[in-house]
Amino acid sequence: MPKNKTLIPHNTEREVLVTGHRNPDTDSICAAIAYANLKNKITGSSKYIPCRAGEPSRETAFVLDYFEVPEPRLITTVKTQVSDIEYRQTPGVNKNMSLKKAWTIMNEGNVVTLPVVTKRNALEGVITIGDIAKSYFNVYDSQIISKAHTQFSNIQETLEATVVTGDVKRFCTEGKVLIAAANPEMMSYYIEKHDIVLLGNRAENQLSAMDNGADCIIICEGADVSPTIKALAEQNGMIIMVTSYDAYTAARLINQSMPINYFMTEDDIITFTEDDFVDDIHDIMANKRHRDFPVLSKDGTYLGMISRRNLLGNHGKQVILVDHNEAGQAVEGIESADILEIIDHHKIGAVQTMSPVYFRNQPLGCCSTIITMMYRESGVEIDRTTAGLLMSAIISDTLLFRSPTCTPKDEKTARELAEIVGVDIEKYAFDMFSAGSNLKGKTIKEIFYQDFKHFKAGKVDFGVSQVTSLNKEELESMKDKLEDFALEAMKIEGIDMSFIMLTNILERSTDLLAIGAGAGPLVNNAFAVESVRRPARSEDGKVLDAWSVELPGVVSRKKQLVPQLTLFAEQL
Repeated sequence: MPKNKTLIPHNTEREVLVTGHRNPDTDSICAAIAYANLKNKITGSSKYIPCRAGEPSRETAFVLDYFEVPEPRLITTVKTQVSDIEYRQTPGVNKNMSLKKAWTIMNEGNVVTLPVVTKRNALEGVITIGDIAKSYFNVYDSQIISKAHTQFSNIQETLEATVVTGDVKRFCTEGKVLIAAANPEMMSYYIEKHDIVLLGNRAENQLSAMDNGADCIIICEGADVSPTIKALAEQNGMIIMVTSYDAYTAARLINQSMPINYFMTEDDIITFTEDDFVDDIHDIMANKRHRDFPVLSKDGTYLGMISRRNLLGNHGKQVILVDHNEAGQAVEGIESADILEIIDHHKIGAVQTMSPVYFRNQPLGCCSTIITMMYRESGVEIDRTTAGLLMSAIISDTLLFRSPTCTPKDEKTARELAEIVGVDIEKYAFDMFSAGSNLKGKTIKEIFYQDFKHFKAGKVDFGVSQVTSLNKEELESMKDKLEDFALEAMKIEGIDMSFIMLTNILERSTDLLAIGAGAGPLVNNAFAVESVRRPARSEDGKVLDAWSVELPGVVSRKKQLVPQLTLFAEQL
């Protein structure tokens, strides 16, 4: 077994996850797909994986279905897992391996634990250097070789012997080991059936062992075997080996031929899977005296060994963020991830990185506009499918150029992409918005979370959900249920206030619901309006802290709503 085999890390080519924010909108998902595609083309690899941090909205589903693009990989967390760590691919060994060979493998590979596996690589047990050391120091009787069901080939290998005759694939299951040091007459009283006899070149002793039914004779110091003895042994099925070791050395070494399964640990083995989180296994490791722990796949296949040392200085998942840069909007576990790049068009938040990163942030109406620019800057051709995704994202984020966040660059880019796709952009936009604004069949929870973001201003944590529709009556009909769910969401998200934007795309206006103590006065101050308190409907008779107000011309959460709320919330 090559010495360096045990040192090969399992994951030399690590994935890079390209993901948008939680509760993803069309821009978040399309930007992730398009940017992962761009990075793979530039690098000539396939390690950049587009991901989504939530379920796609109906609008996004329409886009993906229209351009026949599968949904990106769903990720719910980017916490560091065992699969992210360069643990050792220590090869598994057979349970019948001798102690001596196991010891040799440990020394050559500089490891203290060997996994014992089946032919199908299923874990059967583990043997440690401590287990082997104990076997050397413990005192065993002369029958230990048979008690351990030692294979004769192990004895041959351990004593570096030459097989003269007999089947060494057999296992020793009966008898004892003894040295034929006395004269033949005396030895006949000691040698019994199935024994293993260590002796020299005296033919009388060899014949005595044979006559008394020994299974194996081991001739020491390289002595010759007479043709007569060999012929008789072949007739009796007895094994004859010749070793260059003297009788004392051979007797000392023979116990090292015992199989490791006699000494290995089989029960209550602590194992981990590649999906286990490092935070969870760290405490388990700290409370156990073991240095190495087996890593298994989901189906139980043995993969390698992991130790506390592997956890030191481990790197988190490699991630590229698109369409957001705030920790509150990022997928769970972002604080432990290795963020490589950020591509965004929102205000700069507080995502903390472990090292300098490529950060591109431009005041445009859509992140996909930036990514389109990056395609052109890199000289990478935009195919029809990618153009369709990018175009759809710009249409969605700018409400077909109606949003105040839309810039001339966004509109120009979207129309150029529409030419590549070969569609009438106005007609396509209407179909896309219609698919997205059809809220029938959705639960209130799904509607609330389909476009929800978390913000912090001063001492106030608040969330904003935006529901868009082409149907004013549809928006009006769900107010009460959305208010009720917002109270539940405040507890789930740990926020002080919740705001719901019921945005009518055609009328370019928003009916804003403000839920939570102080939410109504905050809106009044932020927009110089007089909000109306909503009627109380709570079952326990308590007044529901909820207000509503019409905000004509307000359709953008990013540019029109959140900045005003943030400004006045910081003064509270």
